[in-house]
Amino acid sequence: MDKQSKIYIAGHRGMVGSAIWRALEASGYNNLVGQTSAELDLRNQSAVQAFIETTKPDVIIDAAAKVGGILANSQYQFEFLLENMQIQNNLIDAAHKQNISKFIFLGSSCIYPKLATQPLKEEYLLTGPLEPTNDGYAIAKISGVRLCKAIRDQYQKDFVSLMPTNLYGPHDNFDLKSSHVLPAMIRKFHEAKLNNNATVTLWGSGSPMREFLHVEDMAQAVVFALENKLPEHLYNVGTGTDVTIKNLAETVQRIVGHQGTIVWDDTKPDGTPRKLMDVSKMKTLGWQATTPLDQGIENTYNWFLSNEASYKQVKL
Repeated sequence: MDKQSKIYIAGHRGMVGSAIWRALEASGYNNLVGQTSAELDLRNQSAVQAFIETTKPDVIIDAAAKVGGILANSQYQFEFLLENMQIQNNLIDAAHKQNISKFIFLGSSCIYPKLATQPLKEEYLLTGPLEPTNDGYAIAKISGVRLCKAIRDQYQKDFVSLMPTNLYGPHDNFDLKSSHVLPAMIRKFHEAKLNNNATVTLWGSGSPMREFLHVEDMAQAVVFALENKLPEHLYNVGTGTDVTIKNLAETVQRIVGHQGTIVWDDTKPDGTPRKLMDVSKMKTLGWQATTPLDQGIENTYNWFLSNEASYKQVKL
């Protein structure tokens, strides 16, 4: 890949997109293009078509999505399904019409069946029912994977889909109504620490197992996919190891310095019992994650502290 190649990163202000931007700059790419949501509404087909036609990028990286945790996904299934399909369909269609040969689509491990055999292999896609609390988002992402595969098969274009496990890191969403589990824990434990080490109540039983990937590792996987023509259309991106939510909570509690009690509200849903990615395909090609979970959480907490003023305090 020529370092002067024009690369459009959709969603470049988000956690994933901004990490990709930093990783590409660090790798010597200096012709990067980004548009804020105010500048370009990716849900608007004609606007996206016009932008891609005018800008003429060599590569499109789709890191744009409407995302959220269990609460947001379960309450806004319509929006998560519709808006994510609009975003990705508009980008993929515009890339195809402008004959862009390289497209990297980012999805999520939630595309796999809820009770699929662990660890999750790429070939398990569409072999069983999804987790109902986020099937709107999952179905949207599955459709994006299949659309990229169809273009790859039918038109021989280098469209590839990367499915990350649970991502976290700098620029994460710490809003308690819409955030994922790890940033929500960081904020809850931090604010409880400030409130005389108040009790922290967490959803579920703590028994589900989850895999977590630092966003900087994800960005390096995207750089790897950019600089190599991957032989298949779909790849899992993760660490290949997981922890229980209970162990995660205790790790976050230790790093934050909270010394209070943890209470588990088992009236709330656990979600999928386990989501561990089989990352052997990417590892065989030469990429693997390098950030230990403790180090990644500490890095994320430090970023949160530096940006704490942007988050309103919650009443505990």
